[in-house]
Formats: sequence, C-alpha cells, structure tokens
Amino acid sequence: MQLTDLEKAMLDGVNGRAKAAAMDLLVRYGEAVGAERLVETNNVAGAFNASTPSVRHIVDKGFDAVYSELNLDSDEIVEIPHMAVDTWQLITGIDNDNWKIQGVDESLITMQRESEAYLGERSINMCATCTPYQVGNVPVKGEHCAWMESSAVIYCNSVLGARTNVEGKESTGAAGLTGRIPYWGYHLPENRFGTHQIELDFPVHDMMDWGILGYFIGEMVEENRPVINNVLHHPNMIKLKHFGAAAASSGGVEMFHIPGITAEANSLAEAFGPNKPVEVFRFGQRERLETYQKLQSATDRKVDFIMLGCPHNSIEQVALIAELLRGKTIHHDTELWVHTPRAIKQVAERNGYLKTIEQAGAVVMSDTCPAISRRLPKGVRVIATDSAKQAHYLPAIANVQGWFGSVTDCVEAAITGSWQGGMS
Repeated sequence: MQLTDLEKAMLDGVNGRAKAAAMDLLVRYGEAVGAERLVETNNVAGAFNASTPSVRHIVDKGFDAVYSELNLDSDEIVEIPHMAVDTWQLITGIDNDNWKIQGVDESLITMQRESEAYLGERSINMCATCTPYQVGNVPVKGEHCAWMESSAVIYCNSVLGARTNVEGKESTGAAGLTGRIPYWGYHLPENRFGTHQIELDFPVHDMMDWGILGYFIGEMVEENRPVINNVLHHPNMIKLKHFGAAAASSGGVEMFHIPGITAEANSLAEAFGPNKPVEVFRFGQRERLETYQKLQSATDRKVDFIMLGCPHNSIEQVALIAELLRGKTIHHDTELWVHTPRAIKQVAERNGYLKTIEQAGAVVMSDTCPAISRRLPKGVRVIATDSAKQAHYLPAIANVQGWFGSVTDCVEAAITGSWQGGMS
C-alpha cells in the first residue's frame, strides 16, 4: 500500500503505540482487500462498549485491554488516547434504564456504565443507536465514513450519498484513532453505480410495503446494487430506513438508487452510469404477497411479545404508537417494547408520548433491541413486529414464531393478545 508520510509515521510509532497498532491493522486490512491506499475519514461509527459476559476476563485487565483486543486486534495492551476524529458508539446490548426488565445481571450494567465512562473520556459519542443519522450524525454527499451496522451503512451510502463499506469493530476502532480507512469498495466512485433494475408494478406507499419491497429486492440482487424505477409515492426517511434494513437482511445490499430521490441518481441513466442492468426484476401484487408470506414464521395467533423499532423509531413513529395506545391497555398475556434512541426518548418524554405508552403498560427502551441483546421476556413463544429485519432474524436467534405486519397490526395484537394482521 502507498502510505503518506504521516501514515508512515503513525505506523512507525511516532504518535504512540495505539496509533501504531491501528495503522498496522489498517495496512493488513487494506492489503487483504487490494486497496492501493488509505483515505481520510472524520466520521466513524462502531461498537466499542463492553457489556457482555464474554468480555469479563478482558475487563479484569482494564478497558485499555478491551479496546486493544477487540477494537485493534492487538495482543499487546496499549494505552488508548482520545479519538483523532468524530467517533460514535452504535447500538449496545443493554438499556441503561430498563436493564431489569431485560433480565440483565447487575454486574453487566455496572460494567457497561464503567465502559461508557471510559469511552466518553476518549471522546467517543455514546449515541447508542443503529440510526446515528437520526440523532445528529448526518454525513454529507461524498464524505468518506467508517461505519458498522448494515442498516446504517445502506442509508449512509444511498440516501445521504456518503461513502462507507460495512466495517467491523476492529477497522472502526483503528479508524477512530487514525482518521484513516482503506480506499476500496464503496469509497470508489466506479463501484457505486447500479447493477440491477427493479420495476415497480405496485404503488409502494406505506412503511410495511417498503419493508416488503426491501426484503424482496435483497433476495433478488443479494450483494449487488439495485435501482428502483417507477416509484409513484415519494418515500420519507422512515420508509427508506425500513426498506434499507430489509434489503440488507435478506441480501447483503449496501447501496441502492431511486432516481429522483436518492443522493446519486437524478435519473435512471445517472444511477447506472456506464453500466447496463445485469437483470431486470418486477415487483407487483404477486411478489408483494409472496414476500409477505415469507416473512410470517408463525402459525399460533396467540402473541406473547410485540417489538417495535428496528431500526430505531423516529419521533414520528413513537408519536404514532402513543396515539394508537391512547386510553388502551396492553393485554395481560403480552408485552410491548418500543425501541428508540435515548435522545429521541427524551423528546418523547417531553411531548407526553412516553407517559401515554407507559400508561398502556408498554415499555420504551433505548440503546438496544432484542436482536442485538438476544433478550426477550421469559417464556415468549410468539412475537409480532413491524420490522422485516426483525422478522428475518429474531425467530432464528430466539427460537420463536414471528408475525410481521403494520404498526397498527402490531399495536392491536398487543392490546388483544391475538394476531389479526393481514394484507389489503
């Protein structure tokens, strides 16, 4: 790899052992993927927090040891300085306020809080959400980033037009210390053009249908770059968020284009650039119904647990849930968890949404979700969710049956204890 003088100095240890270890990791990573150089980044979003039983033995050596081993892939324990660039903590495994409801051991919440204090002293922003763009981290078109989390990456690349690959704990840990990431994959302009064309024969409009469409496209194109044509209803952030999360779950989609809507596609021709579509897929009523049915893994209509907010809910989504629950009570045999970033939870509290939701018997959680924490209420057999991503992952992760549907369907199931959702 071609390194600048500053990068060579970091690698040689001129700026300390931590940056030397970080540069060593980035060079090895870059060489493995065939990158010719590194690129500067001032926007890192990764996983730094220590809050699982598996890291207890490392925590006993100190949090420098945790960062060295898990975020730098280093056997040597190095002293970790302040981050060199803006660095953000993504979603974690424990809700700092509702850890008892999650069934978390008190020693783990203590460990998490100590970890957060350590990271905060090193200027890692503890946003603790899978949607950093909802709480202030909004990179601009063309900005090079180093982000983890598949649903965040696809939104970053597609909707915002910033540039990132799906990174890991180690590469983001190294990027935060150096402000560098290998220049390959979606950092290269030529790798961002569309590959497959999706023709919509059905007017996709609400959030549920955008989730279904994303799940369908992920299955069709796998890790390629779809271009969605003939979109009749202009989607908002919420719909694009759920679409991207679903496409990244059923496939490995890291970028998509919607002509006239996403950042790098004013037209179909601009979306494909020098490429021609490898294949054209059509999405109509039949594909919509078939995909919806794939997302249903349940047969028992008695629902134990309803999970809303994957990716994390926006304030508009929390407001809708509060309105649907106003004056209602959650069924005695069900539990409803609503997930949102802690910054948005504070707004919801000021607006009275939190009180309305809690008066109904539901819980508003932050910092985590069941797929990350792998924690559900005890005895859960059947879940319901408005997230195609959760409908894809949670049944396998938690060995439960799963229903997928609209927010209204899910709230109704929470109130009645029975799944009555369907498609119109």
